[in-house]
Amino acid sequence: MLSPEEAWTAIAAEAQTLEVEQVSRADSVGRVLAADLTATVDVPAHDVSAMDGFALGADVEPGAVLPVDGIVAAGDPPGAELRSGAAMRIMTGAPAPAGADRVIPIEQTEFDAAAETATAGAVRIVEPAPADSHIRRQAEVTAAGGPLLAAGELLTPGGAGVLATHGIPAAPVFRRPTVATLSTGDEIVPAEAEPGPGQLRDSHRDFLAAALSQLGIGARSLGIARDDPAELQAKVERGLESDVLLISGGVSMGEFDFVEQVLGDTGLGCRFLFDAVAIQPGKPLVAARHDRGWVFGLPGNPASAMVTYWLFVRPLLRVMTGADDSYWQGALRARLDGDLPGAKWRDRFLPCRLRTESGRVLADPRPPLGSHDLVAYGAGAGLVRVPKHSAPAAAGDPCEVLPL
Repeated sequence: MLSPEEAWTAIAAEAQTLEVEQVSRADSVGRVLAADLTATVDVPAHDVSAMDGFALGADVEPGAVLPVDGIVAAGDPPGAELRSGAAMRIMTGAPAPAGADRVIPIEQTEFDAAAETATAGAVRIVEPAPADSHIRRQAEVTAAGGPLLAAGELLTPGGAGVLATHGIPAAPVFRRPTVATLSTGDEIVPAEAEPGPGQLRDSHRDFLAAALSQLGIGARSLGIARDDPAELQAKVERGLESDVLLISGGVSMGEFDFVEQVLGDTGLGCRFLFDAVAIQPGKPLVAARHDRGWVFGLPGNPASAMVTYWLFVRPLLRVMTGADDSYWQGALRARLDGDLPGAKWRDRFLPCRLRTESGRVLADPRPPLGSHDLVAYGAGAGLVRVPKHSAPAAAGDPCEVLPL
């Protein structure tokens, strides 16, 4: 049995990003850039005003009154010229007129418009501004041909705006993995069905579909495989067509747990990395590789399936898409907002509610009844870690939490 760190090391040793694909700008958000992007234009394209105000060409004294020769609006072409000793009214984003070395915000002036169009008149300077004030210089953000966004960066909504500014219609990103899900067990029925005596609705399919959707990955459901090796193998063979196959249940030591038996069939070409991890819940986790992808046998208990997905499957999927992730990466230091039970020889991962107070993260543990307690884990916004051999902790003690 591996420690959780050893289990992740075994996964990470074989984890690779997928191939590169071009996606439209609209579909690029949430994807990881696979190549550097270059600026296509200068931003700003010209020296422009950063404020609504008046363009001046030299120092003036407080109280000076200057003639206003005209107005420059955002969208006007460059080319206006500022007469020595005069001012020119200017709008935010408008090109700075030739001869201007500063813009004085309108709130630092008193303006007497002599015409209805407000293109002439006089302005009194109440509070002067030094040279270079409120002028955005050409190419100060990006210069055409220069670096724009770097490979490895996650494209955010702001990144989509950057692409639009530079007229870039598509971006090279790492492909997202295809994922198939398969539930197992004679006792499992679809969530839409009415369970009979001894039967349970399938919660795994919906959990995995929702969790994968958070990564922008669509889940291909293979339905439910009965406790029959032939039926299970047929569905597994279909699942191996995907980059990742997630099987729920059938990985414990019971007489009808056939997942490892089927994956061990030499005809499927699967190679086991491990079949148990020293965590609670989630000990009977199976990880296997084949020449086209990955297979995980998640435990049948709902809480165990959730924990093993969050700790091992989710970071692998993110690595495959080019993101930087690993076991327990992204965990935060927090303070307990309630009591926390101890742990024996395995690390425990309990659901918790999270809130912030005065800049601190507070974690309120929700100890479950067991690994079957779907409600406790379903209501948790994070996982709080109880290191093995830990004594119980009380509210106010430090802890580590992984936001979900």
